[in-house]
Amino acid sequence: MKRTHLPLNALRVFDAAARHLSFTRAADELAVTPAAVGQQIRALEDVLGVVLFRRTSKGLELTPEGEAGLDPLREGFLRFEESVAAMQAGQASDRYTIAVPREFYAEWLAPRLAVFQAGTPGVQYILAPDEHADFTEANLDIAIRLADGPGDLMGVQLAPAMRVTVAAPSYREAWIDWPGMALPEGVNPCIRAGSPGQALASALAGMG
Repeated sequence: MKRTHLPLNALRVFDAAARHLSFTRAADELAVTPAAVGQQIRALEDVLGVVLFRRTSKGLELTPEGEAGLDPLREGFLRFEESVAAMQAGQASDRYTIAVPREFYAEWLAPRLAVFQAGTPGVQYILAPDEHADFTEANLDIAIRLADGPGDLMGVQLAPAMRVTVAAPSYREAWIDWPGMALPEGVNPCIRAGSPGQALASALAGMG
């Protein structure tokens, strides 16, 4: 029998929203915004062709269709957890999957991770190939992102937004440009980099 594609992330969001009967509390549990929860629920309703929640004067409530699928869904999630535990049995549990921009990893995280690794032998680190990977699909433990805001995710700000001039001790009298950087009027950059990381690496190499 052909298996249908299951929107597992949306189903996980539905389970949390059904338990709390609140998109806000479900968002807190899943570390996303209430808007992201609402989008996932609407997308799931579109896929299933049914309405799962209704808003009433008393708050959010499940429809009969949503109620009918809840117990089998939770049993399925329990089976998933048992399956994962069985596959992980006998393997090391000390592993962390990290998504991080390449330049940030090379210049900042890798040296600090090396120090941490030296003091915690036996820990395995898995670096996700996609720095913008989805938390659920990639099974991330932590992600570091260069962004103006958290977007659909909740996170901790590592550093405040600021503008600084970076150059090597023997730098050229020239400017480096990258997307999102507004150079002074009339300045013709020597390099147009494709990312902040490329621009930083070029500056540290003495190119501008």
